Amino acid sequence: MRIAALARMVALMSLSVLAAITLCIASDQTASADEVIAFLDEAVAYVDNNGMENALQEFNDPTGSFVRGDLYIFAYDFNGTCLAHPINPELVGQTSLLDINDVDVVGREIALAKRGGGTMYIVFPNPSHEGKEELKQIHLENVNDSMYLGSGRYLSDIQASFDQGERDELVAFVNEALKYAQENGKEKALQAFNDPEGNFNRDGLYIFAYDYGGRNLALSHQPELVGTNRIDAQDPNGVYFIQQIIDVAKNGDGFAYYVYPDPSNNMTPELKLSYVMDVDGTWFLGSGIYSSD
Repeated sequence: MRIAALARMVALMSLSVLAAITLCIASDQTASADEVIAFLDEAVAYVDNNGMENALQEFNDPTGSFVRGDLYIFAYDFNGTCLAHPINPELVGQTSLLDINDVDVVGREIALAKRGGGTMYIVFPNPSHEGKEELKQIHLENVNDSMYLGSGRYLSDIQASFDQGERDELVAFVNEALKYAQENGKEKALQAFNDPEGNFNRDGLYIFAYDYGGRNLALSHQPELVGTNRIDAQDPNGVYFIQQIIDVAKNGDGFAYYVYPDPSNNMTPELKLSYVMDVDGTWFLGSGIYSSD
């Protein structure tokens, strides 16, 4: 038993080293991303072959064919109403859902599903770990514009709870930057945001800015990216994070998760919780905190 435990520990350490080398975040999840996608495709096919009513009945059955270990299917309509959730049946019929970090989970999901689907992060109770709130990478598919289906894998090794005080400071910092832009104009504001020694780079926080086409306007720690279009930028796990923060900013303001290099930690990719705000309908700004901070 001791040898087996030691072997497992060595294997996990090796995976961690490999993840750092490949700039990807690893975890102890039981399903791979490809397995989640295949499972989701199977659920979409089930809807096509059996109809929406029969499919939702099957998806809601905790002992049914679409609950396999920590994999299960959930479903929502585009009004934000939960249609199926076999693990948390109390969610069925409810609209909206905020996670422990005040991320608008359903709002983010709807925006992604309207793009046709894709992958994103949420924080959600893990039934395999006694309901502990953990980071989860979910994949979504739009089903005939009538509803979307989702499933995902837990990234249990990654710290996913962000301190309330740090979140409040983040929001205040972004509001300060917004006020500065409104009072001083876009050109002067972007000059200030792009100054790595300026007032909007402090205590591990910095301001970034984009237009709604995905062109970067301010990124003080990566000046080579300023002026480039990053609409198709992905994080190490395939999340189109620029598209997702654009969707958030278009609604005025809000939070989103993605993995991004941390300038205070040698640009090591870490989970980041960003808060973004629209400026004038043509561009937006934001900042974020890292899970390692």
